[in-house]
Amino acid sequence: MRKVEVCSFNANWSSMFKEEAERLNFILRNEIIDIHHIGSTAVPGLNAKPIIDIMPVVKGINTIDKYNEEMKRIGYEPKGENGISGRRYFQKGGDNRSHHVHIYQVGSYEIVRHLAFRDFLRTHPDIRKDYGELKEKLAQQFPYDIESYITGKERLVSEIEVKAMEWYKEN
Repeated sequence: MRKVEVCSFNANWSSMFKEEAERLNFILRNEIIDIHHIGSTAVPGLNAKPIIDIMPVVKGINTIDKYNEEMKRIGYEPKGENGISGRRYFQKGGDNRSHHVHIYQVGSYEIVRHLAFRDFLRTHPDIRKDYGELKEKLAQQFPYDIESYITGKERLVSEIEVKAMEWYKEN
C-alpha cells in the first residue's frame, strides 16, 4: 500500500530532476523541445511528496507512444493519457514512486497551467506556506488514502490556479 508522505523541501530535488531530464532527453531527443521541473519539488521552501514531476514539451504528442519500451527500460510505467487528454504520463518507482513524467505537445494549455502554478508559488511565500501546511496536515490525516489527500487539496489548488493564471498573464 502506498503511503502519502509529505516532507520539507530538499535541495537535492533539483539535481534529481536534472539527472532524470538527461535520461529523458536521451530517449526523446528527436521529439523534445523543452523540459521543465514542475510540481511541489520544483518550488524551494514548499513541503512536498518526494516525487519529482517532470514536464517534457514535445513536437507531436502522438509520436510519444513509440517510446514506451525505452521508457520501461529506464523504470517507467506508461499510463497513456491517464485522465488528461493530450498528455502522455509515466510513473517510476511503483508504490515507492520517485518520478512522474507529464508529456505535452507544444502549445498545450496544460504547459502554461503547470508553469504558472509553479512560478506563482515560487514568488508568493504566504500562499506557498499555506499550501505546504495543508499538504502536511492532509498527509497526516490520510496517510494511506491518496484519494482523500488529493480531494482535500482540490479547493485550495483551484483557488491558487486561478490567481496563478491571472498573475502569469500579467507578468
